[in-house]
Formats: sequence, C-alpha cells, structure tokens
Amino acid sequence: MKYTTYALLAGTAAAKKNLKFIDPETPCRTNKGNHGPMNPGAPLEPIELPETHIWNNVDGVNYLTNLKNQHIPQYCGSCWAHAATSAVSDRIKIARKAQWPDINIAPQVLISCSGDDGCHGGEAYNAFEWMAKNEITDETCSIYRARGHDNGQECSQMTTCENCMPGEPCFAQDNYKVYGTELYGKVSGEEAMMQEIVQRGPIACGIAVPEDLETYNGGIYEDTTGDMEIVHDISIVGYGVEDGKKFWTVRNSWGTHFGEEGFVRVIRGTNNIAIESDCAWATPKDTWTEDKRHSLTEEERNDPRDEAKKAVKPAQPEGFMKRDGCRTEKAFFENGEKPLPVHAWEELGAEDVPANWDWRNVNGTNFLSWTKNQHIPIYCGSCWA
Repeated sequence: MKYTTYALLAGTAAAKKNLKFIDPETPCRTNKGNHGPMNPGAPLEPIELPETHIWNNVDGVNYLTNLKNQHIPQYCGSCWAHAATSAVSDRIKIARKAQWPDINIAPQVLISCSGDDGCHGGEAYNAFEWMAKNEITDETCSIYRARGHDNGQECSQMTTCENCMPGEPCFAQDNYKVYGTELYGKVSGEEAMMQEIVQRGPIACGIAVPEDLETYNGGIYEDTTGDMEIVHDISIVGYGVEDGKKFWTVRNSWGTHFGEEGFVRVIRGTNNIAIESDCAWATPKDTWTEDKRHSLTEEERNDPRDEAKKAVKPAQPEGFMKRDGCRTEKAFFENGEKPLPVHAWEELGAEDVPANWDWRNVNGTNFLSWTKNQHIPIYCGSCWA
C-alpha cells in the first residue's frame, strides 16, 4: 500500500467508530509529513477583533462560494481538496469584492494531479503548496468526478480543462483561465486563527469526526468523548458567540442536507475535535485583473494520457441535435401556465424602466449565482435546464 503510516493509524482509530462518511481504511485527511517550506510572507499584525465575524454576512454581503458534496457521484475521500479549494475560492471572492462571477476552483485538478492520494486522502496545506507551484482551473473547465489519479481519473490536459461538442470526442480546451496561490502557511490556536480569518479570509483545518458529528442537525456542537484523531478536513469561515458560548462556523463538504445547510458550528476555545490544532491558509494570486490564461502547447494538445478519451465518440441516437439547438420551439404545461396576477409589463410603463439593468451589478451588489459549462464531462444539450 502506498498510503502513509499516519493514514493507517488514523484509519485504525476511525475503524473503531461506526462512521458513514469517513472510510475507516483510508480517512480523507492524511498527513504524509512531506511538507515543503512554508511561504507565509510577513506575519500579520494583530488587530482588535470583533465579537462575531462570519464571511457569509459582512455588512450585508456574502463572500462565500457554493457548498459541495464530496461523496457524489460516488464516494471519494477528497475532503482535503474541497476544504482547500473552497477557502481559496472564498478568498478570491473577498479580493474581488463579491463581484460577478463567483470563481469556484476545481478540486478535481487536485485529486488527479497533485502529489496527495486523490480519493484516498490528502491535506489542504499540500493543496495550497501545489497551487503555488502549478496552475489550477475552475469548475467550468474541470467538473468534479469523485475519482482521482488513484481510482480512474488520472492527471492529463483534458482533466485540467476540457470541452465537448455534439457527436464528437471531447478535447483539451485552449485559452482557459488559470488561478493559483501566492503566500501559504500553517496556523493554530484560537487567537491566531481568528486574526487570519478576519484579516484574510476562511482557512482549512483538520478535525476529528466522532460518531454523533455525522448526525448533527443544528446548534453548537461539542464532543464529549475526547476524540482528537484528525481524519477530515473542513474550512472555517468565521466565528461568533451565542448565549455566551463561543463557536466556529465550519463549512463541511457533505452537502446541504448535513447540519445547518451544510455548516456546523463547533465550540470555540477548547480545541474540541482538534479543530484549533492543525490549520492552513493561502492567499490567491491575482490572475483575474489582467485575465491570465493558458494557451496550449503542441505537447499539451497531444497529451498521450488523453488518447483514450479522444478516441471515444459518444453513442447518440439518430437525429440527435438535429433540431437547431438545445432549446425546443414550444413548451407545453400539462395543467396550464400559472401566471402572476399582474405582469411586470402591466405595472410599469416603458418610461418607468431604467435604461440599464444588470443583475450582476445592482448598486454594487451581484445577485447571480455561478457560471456553468453544460458540455462537460460529455456534451449535453441541457441549456434549458
């Protein structure tokens, strides 16, 4: 087995518990002990901290990107990649002042291409370090497959960024946007973590997973078993106080059905579930201001690892996509339409409508969600959906 002694020891501890979302053989948070030197830059100067600071509501603005579920379309121990990319995506949004579009960094590139163990575990710090030395793409280039280099989705140019057309094999996309990290380091302890979160944004942390954490459905969580075996990575997006009890606001990667819409509040200041002992952070490189892109080399266009994918022509029924696009001419509603009592055009005259209106920027606020690519991992005429 190529997985580390740490993973085996943590796996032994996890195996003693009846966990649903953590593989007892190979927990999704591992520690190979192969860290390169940190690049933290100048230390933060401490500032006076507010009692509450959560990045989903800072002066009425949400700076968090979307929630994920690492376990679909199949189980994958990729919590480390989700924690790292979510934290970096949030920090990009913070740096861009929450303007459109949200940029969701692709965990798939990490589980296929970085040096950790893909769906068999890794560490967010390693992901931050890898992104400082390598370009990474967003999810319009590389959609999440829940498979890594260890179980069927090896690193290749098409894994990094691909596109597909009807009736043709998919191909490596040219001229795509790239991202990365600049500074990165480790942080631990309540005060240092709060300073990092308030001054620069969410961080990624390792935690233990007691059995009752998997069934958490609200409130401030506090483990009473003393479990300190780190087997999972999450991102901490803020902190607060409720009824005199301090807490961390934690984003998990188990879907919105978990906890408080995908989040869990964990008691703060006591290192419960080891949450204050092993965290990491990174600052994003500014690649968006000048729209930095990657142009394919001939070697990348002819990446031999993509030959099998390029040889596959998707099976499609006769006449597929022969109807002038993915939008049908008419739509029929079985029980009829359900119109508003009064239509907008009946309430406002042309003279009352502003000359310009863009939901991406209404008085400085973006109201749109993220951009998608309907054509990956295979072509689909799903523009309507």
